[in-house]
Amino acid sequence: MSAVVAFVGLGHMGGPMATNLVKAGHRVLGHDLVPDALAAAVTAGVEAAASATEAVADADVVVTMLPAGRHVLGLYDEILAAARPGTLFVDCSTIDVADARTAHKRAVTAGMRALDAPVSGGVVGAEAATLTFMAGGGEAEFAEARPLLEAMGRRVVHCGGPGAGQAAKICNNMILGVSMIAVSEAFVLGERLGLSHQALYDVASAASGQCWALTVNCPVPGPVPASPANRDYRPGFAAALMAKDLGLAADAARATGTDTELGRRAAELYAAYAEQVGAAEDFSGIVRTIRDRGEGSTA
Repeated sequence: MSAVVAFVGLGHMGGPMATNLVKAGHRVLGHDLVPDALAAAVTAGVEAAASATEAVADADVVVTMLPAGRHVLGLYDEILAAARPGTLFVDCSTIDVADARTAHKRAVTAGMRALDAPVSGGVVGAEAATLTFMAGGGEAEFAEARPLLEAMGRRVVHCGGPGAGQAAKICNNMILGVSMIAVSEAFVLGERLGLSHQALYDVASAASGQCWALTVNCPVPGPVPASPANRDYRPGFAAALMAKDLGLAADAARATGTDTELGRRAAELYAAYAEQVGAAEDFSGIVRTIRDRGEGSTA
């Protein structure tokens, strides 16, 4: 069954996601503050709305994909009054758990329904409709949103109540950030011990070191042709976004009194990397920083 979907935030992730909703037969009214992003979405079949308020006025479902919690909360303050009562708001941004719960409460107070549904899979997953969605909210809201999420992704998981999707996302990305650092350190160590990248990959990818950071997003050129390492680390998942997500995980750890020593250190390393040479790179490019920190650098 087709729906009228307002989609606010048509950037590198939101644009392809909205396009996949159009391909699935839904009418998508889109808005973005960046004219080029909106124009690209319109080329793909999204109908342009002059404002976010205009986009949501006739929507059955409102999907948002924004940079941070403050943007989501600010937008909700602007558009909740313009939507029809009972409209389902689905926020796919990656934001703080507390902000996600606040957004949910504001939506419900305004007579709407809400779901937080952050994603994993990067731009490649958004374009190929192979994202993983982690949803937080009520069973009924999840059931209604599920067909839309499945049009944009391969796996959709209901994680619990409000904010649970965001909780799952930051925990997942803490694992990913720590894993990428570990894989990168192993490759640099292997280089200095005389191992070729291919030899280490062939062993680790079929042994106990196997992980997504190795087999899908391998941080060195060669073993995985589709990885960003073979494209001079042009982002699939930008280092700045990894730094953001690890910062959210570190904040959550402090708020809950959880000792996440490796997660905390990963947040520090990615924050420094994203502020310096990694500003426009994929998060796997941190391997070059790790290599440069030591002595006896080899290619």
